[in-house]
Amino acid sequence: MKLTSALILAVCGSFLVAAGPSGYRLAKQVALPGAGGWDYLTVDAAARRVYISHATQVEVLDADTQKSVGTIPGTLGVHGIALAPDLGRGFISAGKADSVVVFDLKTLQAISTVKTGKKPDAIIFDPATNRVFAMNGGSDSTTAINAADGSVAGTIDLGGGPEFSVADGAGHVWVNLEDKSELVQIDSKSLKISNRWPVAPCESPSSMAFDAQNRRIFIGCRNHLMAVAEADTGKIVVSYPIGDHVDASAFDPETKLVFNSLGEGSIAVFHQESPDKYTALGNIPTAQGSKTMALDTKTHRLYVPSMQAGQFTVLVLDRDAKSGS
Repeated sequence: MKLTSALILAVCGSFLVAAGPSGYRLAKQVALPGAGGWDYLTVDAAARRVYISHATQVEVLDADTQKSVGTIPGTLGVHGIALAPDLGRGFISAGKADSVVVFDLKTLQAISTVKTGKKPDAIIFDPATNRVFAMNGGSDSTTAINAADGSVAGTIDLGGGPEFSVADGAGHVWVNLEDKSELVQIDSKSLKISNRWPVAPCESPSSMAFDAQNRRIFIGCRNHLMAVAEADTGKIVVSYPIGDHVDASAFDPETKLVFNSLGEGSIAVFHQESPDKYTALGNIPTAQGSKTMALDTKTHRLYVPSMQAGQFTVLVLDRDAKSGS
């Protein structure tokens, strides 16, 4: 079913037409075929593609036109998508198959399947080692995969349930342990845990984003907080209240905006005044259950999956060009 402009306004609310304090507004809704749930999204800002997990496949959109350029089927229980552009490969965590599907970035065709631990969920590419790390939510571990050939480099016991992760491209990978309320730092070369830190007052850490310049990690916490951690010491330097069921975070290094997508139907936005000080810019309304999102750092556009009148739909949020950084 193709949604009309009138139905878009009826479902999402006319308040999305005008930009709020963050400068964001609803620009488009992209209806995609099929029902079923969704999880993470990944934007390849250089190649201009958006990868969206959807039920048992990955939908791929052109990031400039939002037109479909293909699908990657056969990803049972799909959660996340990691990209290794220099190697021409992508990696999809198939949680219900306990595996990672490797695909060709040009053709979108599957190349191979790699067995992992139980229920791989979040997945990330580390350019320092050309390894992909799949976070095995069902076996409290991460599987490290050599991106070039799909071989398993090793498995790391994390001592808790991993939820999300970030990498700095210099040999460090950080992982949230949701059930332990801990932040774990991994040496991606030796495949050893180098540090383990509590994240109080954050409880049940879920989402993460990374500020490479200032070495800060933004952690979305299920106890309605965004915590800011020093990446190299694990110290929580400040925290701010947010809404319910955060499941994705993003940081825009150009605009200095931090985003936290909430399942209650909005995105909490903060502006970075300094590495340890942030100003709340209010929430961007989205849709009930839209707990994940992705940021296109080239255009500053946000992509948010949702269900609208029974139709799987991606909300496209643009920032007003007049908005300051």
